[in-house]
Amino acid sequence: MRMNIPFLDNWRKRHGPGRSVSLADAVSSDPESAAQLLSECELLRDHAGRSGVELDDTAESLSALDQLLPRWRDDPEVSPWLGSDAGLYLGTVIIRTVPGTSWRLRPDGEPVVRLPSGRELDVLEEGGNWAETGTPELSQLYAEFSER
Repeated sequence: MRMNIPFLDNWRKRHGPGRSVSLADAVSSDPESAAQLLSECELLRDHAGRSGVELDDTAESLSALDQLLPRWRDDPEVSPWLGSDAGLYLGTVIIRTVPGTSWRLRPDGEPVVRLPSGRELDVLEEGGNWAETGTPELSQLYAEFSER
């Protein structure tokens, strides 16, 4: 799955207009800003908010997402974007709650979460699976990857 990162423009605006910056540049030179960018997940946050779910970067919010009615599956244009956002949100929760985790970019440029053990989680793939089928649940993935 190729990831389109429209929110990278926000990073560019904060660091100089017209600056050509890749996500790899952002992750290596300013990991905190890159993590902030990866956590934006605008489509997911909007969808969750309209359903009464607040995404506060906690494991509990992942459980709340798992309980949403999957109305997005009726729209083949929305589902892939929502899946990417769900994966990035899962990664954000793990990064913010599990010490020693970090974002890493694979050679193809896609972000993964690296655990202190060196194990990696392909959050885009997992988010896509969740958006398409509901399994595995985001809270289940969090439980598995937050164990030490």
